Amino acid sequence: MPKLIRLYILQVLAGFGLSALFVALLLYFNVGNLWHLVNATSGGYVAVVMLFMFNGIVFAGVQFSITIMRMARDDGPGGGKKDALPVLEPALIPVPVERRKP
Repeated sequence: MPKLIRLYILQVLAGFGLSALFVALLLYFNVGNLWHLVNATSGGYVAVVMLFMFNGIVFAGVQFSITIMRMARDDGPGGGKKDALPVLEPALIPVPVERRKP
């Protein structure tokens, strides 16, 4: 298996693990009376599954992007010339003006 695919799978698993922890804490601390809403309605488990899945997608994407951004190498100074920028001064341009006769 290629290293990048393995890395992606591991980060997706970590993201969904964080999602499970997040949803469990939401239910445990009864944020927004969520525990009561889940238990009082007949389809409350669907809301929990959707909350888990959608947060899992977001957390997995964040995990993977953080990991990819941390892989950047610092090869020293780079990115263009390090010459001094020229000093820009306004130029005087003569403009001929025709005077109107009254």
